[in-house]
Amino acid sequence: MPPVLRLHDVPFDQVPCELKLLCATVPAGFPSPAADDIEEPIDLGQWLIENPAASYVMRVDGYSMAGAGINDGDLIVVTRAVKPRPGHIVVAVVHGERTLKRLRKMDDRLWLVPEAEGYPTILVDEYVEVWGVVAGLARRYL
Repeated sequence: MPPVLRLHDVPFDQVPCELKLLCATVPAGFPSPAADDIEEPIDLGQWLIENPAASYVMRVDGYSMAGAGINDGDLIVVTRAVKPRPGHIVVAVVHGERTLKRLRKMDDRLWLVPEAEGYPTILVDEYVEVWGVVAGLARRYL
């Protein structure tokens, strides 16, 4: 069964979330001396969402996209303002149920392809609507 994606209930423009942005990158390799330079505050909603009127936040329920780094419980930002293209991770409606998969072109046809073992590949046909494109991801660690 495709993972169920639930809509987050708060409109973007009603959730200001300004945080201090350090004017330094964080190396993901070798340690680097820390810098104390602080830039202007950043609004994470504004940074993640280019077009609020055409965007939604959905909570992922399931593991079919774990290979793409999208895990159960993550929040994804989905935009309907971008035309879906092969290679995009998309939310699609299959027989009335939402699912999260990567859009791929194989044999001149479009497919919804999971990025984890044990999930089916789905042909995009008249029973499938590609609903939106994943534009961002948010995850809590604590």
